[in-house]
Amino acid sequence: MNKKLVLWSITVGLGGLLFGLDVAVISGAEQAIQKLWGLSDLMHGTAIAMALYGTAVGAALGNIPANKIGRKKTLLWIGLLFFITSLGAALSPGVYLFMFFRFVGGLAIGASSVVAPVYISEIAPPQYRGRMVISFQLNIVAGILVAYLSNYLLQGFGGVDDWRWMLGVVAIPSLAFSALMLFTPETPRWLVLYKKDYAAAKQVLLLTGEATDSMIDQIKNSVSSTKEALFSKKFYKPLVLAFLIAFFNQLSGVNAIIYFAPKVFEMAGIQRSGALLSTVGIGVVNLIFTITGWYLIDRFGRRTLMYIGSFGYILSLSLIAFSFNGTDHSMIVYYVFVFIAAHAIGQGAVIWVFLSELFPNSVRASGTSFGCLTHWAFAALVAQVFPYFAANVPGAYIFGFFAFMMVLQLLYVWKMMPETKGVALEDMESNIVLH
Repeated sequence: MNKKLVLWSITVGLGGLLFGLDVAVISGAEQAIQKLWGLSDLMHGTAIAMALYGTAVGAALGNIPANKIGRKKTLLWIGLLFFITSLGAALSPGVYLFMFFRFVGGLAIGASSVVAPVYISEIAPPQYRGRMVISFQLNIVAGILVAYLSNYLLQGFGGVDDWRWMLGVVAIPSLAFSALMLFTPETPRWLVLYKKDYAAAKQVLLLTGEATDSMIDQIKNSVSSTKEALFSKKFYKPLVLAFLIAFFNQLSGVNAIIYFAPKVFEMAGIQRSGALLSTVGIGVVNLIFTITGWYLIDRFGRRTLMYIGSFGYILSLSLIAFSFNGTDHSMIVYYVFVFIAAHAIGQGAVIWVFLSELFPNSVRASGTSFGCLTHWAFAALVAQVFPYFAANVPGAYIFGFFAFMMVLQLLYVWKMMPETKGVALEDMESNIVLH
């Protein structure tokens, strides 16, 4: 694979590192801010979910700057937004200003979840697209691991205000990401379809090692001369596929565990320090099995990984539910690790790849945006209600519900999901129709 392609995909994938850091770093702060500002369970859930509401909005609107000013410039501004909002949240004197900065930071997360995978998919050759797009997911889980490790190391640093340091560390890689984006090119597909700059597109294609004139003609011919609306009968099937994979991703309960891992472990009777250390274990398992998914996705395909992940979800969530139903909770930590492994090799590895390649060129950014909006809207809903349910509903019922939803996901993979491995983006529409 061309070295420049690898470098660009790693650089853009670092947006995922910020994504993972910002998503997971709150797990070390959420109980401290509840105590500091005396928040009710409902207000506590709202304060934590505020970033996810912003993420849903950012995902819904992320395609607009991606199409107007380009994938590259949008990602550069996303890095700067991460920098500003991480410092703002860390320095907030009250809960409302904290929620404001978390909401705006969520805009950056949502936009990055749309634009970064689209960027990588648009510069990647079909045979390497899965592994290159999954570099974004690999960076997400690396960011989650760094956040958990940072939270563990920073506990007690600055006394009761240790949570401010936990949130503030995100500012450092944010600036580095924006600086690195200055050295990456725009994608040839955006240059052809939105700027009509065929010479610049040809230069990028030459650097990637792809055929230039024939590829430019192929990109131009992949789009209708009339503007196409995403929400039309023509795109009904990819819309349904995108909605369902994003819906099931969140109804697995993965973000309930990522955001509230210490709380889940404390529900199982583990003290706070041990709970924070156990979250580091989540990060390690997540990283190992994401790397496994990275290795397998272009070899075995998207559907195979989704099958593996679905069976792993059902097994681990059922075991967690049964454990909460009994008196011995000692194995719950290990069952959570199995759950995270199933997620990393299945949904975690597949979702951003699948969403970024599912839609044809004419509506790719807006279609990916729709899938990401669905993902983050349900993530916000889960984060909003989880503290209430964790305080008022037995863990067996909560995780039993998640296990049942993963049975439905298994049916989705079996009956509906097409295989997209090795299919050129310009041929994806006909591939989905034939499935």
